[in-house]
Parts: sequence; C-alpha cells; structure tokens
Amino acid sequence: MDSTPERDLYPHIEPYQTGMLALNDNQQMYFELSGNPDGVPVVFLHGGPGAGSSPTARRFFDPSRYHIILFDQRGAGKSLPAGSIIANTTRHLINDMEQLRLHLGIDKWLVFGGSWGSTLAIAYGQAHHQRCLGFILRGIFLGEAHEINWFLHGMNAFFPENWREFSSHTGVDNKNLLSSYGALLNNPDPAIHIPAARTWAHYENSCSTLLPTGAMPEGGAFDAYAVSMARIEAHYFTNSMFLAPGQLLAGMDKISHLPATIIHGRYDVICPIVTAEKLAQAWPGAVLEIISNAGHSAMEPGIRCALTRAADRFQAASG
Repeated sequence: MDSTPERDLYPHIEPYQTGMLALNDNQQMYFELSGNPDGVPVVFLHGGPGAGSSPTARRFFDPSRYHIILFDQRGAGKSLPAGSIIANTTRHLINDMEQLRLHLGIDKWLVFGGSWGSTLAIAYGQAHHQRCLGFILRGIFLGEAHEINWFLHGMNAFFPENWREFSSHTGVDNKNLLSSYGALLNNPDPAIHIPAARTWAHYENSCSTLLPTGAMPEGGAFDAYAVSMARIEAHYFTNSMFLAPGQLLAGMDKISHLPATIIHGRYDVICPIVTAEKLAQAWPGAVLEIISNAGHSAMEPGIRCALTRAADRFQAASG
C-alpha cells in the first residue's frame, strides 16, 4: 500500500521565461519555463491534439524541485499560425520536442502527458528513449482506429444526448461524421467553422468528467481554443494519428526499462480503461493507478491528486 500523503495541486506560479521557438515550415512554437532551473526537468505534453497548455499544468510539480517546461504543439494555444494543420503530424511534434530540448540545453527530462499527450509521450520516448528520465501518463490513448471510432460513435452508449447534438450538427449520414466535420472545420468562413468547432469541443468536454460540470462557455477565448482543438484533432483522426496500426505497443521494448506511472479514471469514457490495462501489461516496470471515482479529465479531484503525488514520488526517487 502506498503511504505517500495525498496532496492537491501546488500553488499557482508564473513562468520566469516565455518565448517563441522558430520551427521549420514557417511555424512558431510557444514555450515557457517555471519552477527551479536547477531542478528535475519535466516536459508537459497537452492533449487534444490541439488543446494547448494552461497555467494549471504548472501546478502538478513542486516548483522548488522541478524545472517545469510547457509548450504549445503546432497550431495550438499560443503557437503560430493558430489552428494550422499544415506540416502538422506526430513526426513533426516529436522533432519539435527535440528542437526545444536542444534549445534549452537539457540532457534528459521526465515526460508527463495525458490523453493525446500520453500518445505523444510514448511516441517521443520510443524515438528518443535516451533523452527520457521516465514517464507520468494519464488517460491513455494509443491512437488506434477503434479508439477513434469510439470517440466518434461509441460514446453514444454513455452520453446519448451529447452525441445526438454532436452528430446532428453535420446534417448528414452519421457514418460520415469525421469527413463531414473535417469539411466544416476547414471551411474558411467563421460562420461555418466556429459553430462546428464549438459543437465538437462541447461534446468532448461534456463527456470528460464523472459528474456534469455545468454549461460550456461560448465566444472569445473559448472559440479560439475550440477551433484549434477541433480542427487539429479531426486532422489527426483522419490520418490515424500519423501512426501505423499497433505502432506504440509494438515499440514498447524501446522504453520498457524506464520508470512509468500510469493514472487512469475508472469511468473514463473518452479513453476507456482497457487501453491503460493493455499498456501496463506491455510495460512490466510501470505502475498503473486506477482512480475509482473519476472520468477522463486531469482536473478530476482524484486524478489531479494522483498526478501531483506521482511527480513528488519521482522527484524523491531521483534524489
């Protein structure tokens, strides 16, 4: 039994440095640094893809002991051009992470990611395992076709009213949801792509927590977030996450020697827990923590406590 004390998020902190890193293909990637520059380097990988990072992500880590690195993936958050799907693939994101690591002069870092961030974390680790100290992963998603189909259709079994709103927005045969949404989200007319993005984002957000969180926001910053997230997410779904079938599980030999904590909500409907179980079985050294009263969101109380505690344990073990 783990006797590590339960704790919630660390207090809010501000970054001591922010910047824009010039990438190839006329892209610019936002990054920020906070915490202790001499601490254990940890890189936070946000979900979506396309969701962007948030200030809350800094709070999973003890700022006196961690060097906290956040960045917005291509087209997401403050990265430019916003919402772009040009030259935006998993391989591009892996290369961007390496460019950022080299830019910051970091030898190795702890890789921390949830949902799509867990996918990217594993893909990055398998490409650059010599640069990873270990992994803390949440809400496991391996990018398989059946997982994408579950998001588009299967969640109807648990959230039928939310799925009805999502599926009816396109006004076409439900079997063609992904291609129909792709056309709407990439339409240059804001009167077309903004409502489609709102509907997509509302669907995902409303299915992410164990209990309802109330009315979804509208307008302004939410619309900008929704357009980037929905457009990029649909782009990745359409292209099978730019991964070969079974790629991540097949490549586990590259990272199975590294420590990992896998945290998953028992009632995660976005990413059902069976995927976390498959990953844990393929990763003998990993610890799987099932949070009995949680869904998908990192902000579920049990999940955020478990993530913070896992980061505390990793730092303590690393000395």
